[in-house]
Amino acid sequence: MAEPSQRESEHDAAVDSNTQPLLTHLIALRNAIIRSLVAMAILFVPYVVFAKQLFALIAMPLVRSLPGSSPETVGTMISTEVAAPFIVPLKLAFFLALITAMPYILHQVWTFISPGLYLREKRFALPLLFSSILLFFGGMVFAYFLVFPLIFQFFAASTPDNVVWMTDINSYLSFIFKLFFAFGIVFEIPVAIVLLTATRLTTIKTLKKGRPYIFVSCFILGMLLTPPDVVSQVLLAIPAWILFELGLILGRVLVRDSEKS
Repeated sequence: MAEPSQRESEHDAAVDSNTQPLLTHLIALRNAIIRSLVAMAILFVPYVVFAKQLFALIAMPLVRSLPGSSPETVGTMISTEVAAPFIVPLKLAFFLALITAMPYILHQVWTFISPGLYLREKRFALPLLFSSILLFFGGMVFAYFLVFPLIFQFFAASTPDNVVWMTDINSYLSFIFKLFFAFGIVFEIPVAIVLLTATRLTTIKTLKKGRPYIFVSCFILGMLLTPPDVVSQVLLAIPAWILFELGLILGRVLVRDSEKS
C-alpha cells in the first residue's frame, strides 16, 4: 500500500504535467500580445509626427468636393469641438498603426495557433490568412479611390442652394472609418465562401440555389454596414455580389481539386 507522501508526490507530479502546457501557452500568448503592441507603438510614432499631413491626404476626397473647391484650391473643413484638432489626428494615427500592424499581428496569432494544427490544416490556413489580409486592404483601397469620390460628389450635388455644406473633422473621420471597415469586411466574402465549402458547412450547389436571397442580402448588408445614404449602400452591395460570384468560382475549383486528390 502506497504511503500518503508517495500518493501526494504522484498527485503533484500529475498536476505539474497538466499545468506546464497551460503555462507554456499562456506565456506564448503573452509574448505574442506584447510583440503586437510593440509593433503598433513603433508604427504609431511616425504616424503621429506626420498626422497633419496624413489627415490632409485622407480628407482629400472630401475637400475636393466641398464648395469653393477648384483644381488650384480645395475646400476647408471645420472643427466644432475644442480638442478635436488635437484628438482627431491621434485617432487617425492609431487607426493607421493598427491597420498597418495587422499583418504582423496576424502572424503572431498564426505562430500561436499553428503548433496545434495538422500539416494539412496549415497548408489550407496559411494561404487563407494571406488572402484575407490582401482582400481587406483591397477593400480599403477600393473605398478610398472609387467610393469616396463618388459619394462626396453626390452629397455636394444634393446640397440645397440655401445650405452651406461644412463638414466637421471628427464626423468625417468616423464616417470614413465605418466605410473602410465595411468594405474591408465585404471583400472577405470569397474567403468566407471558400472556408464554408472547404469545411463542408455548405456546398456550391446550395449557394447557387440561394442566389436571389443572397442578392437581396447584399443590399441589406450595405444598409447595415454603411451610413444611411443610398449611394454608399449600392456601391457596397454591387461589389459584394461580384465577390460572391468570385467566391463561388474559387469554391468550385477547391472542391474539384479536393475530389481529384
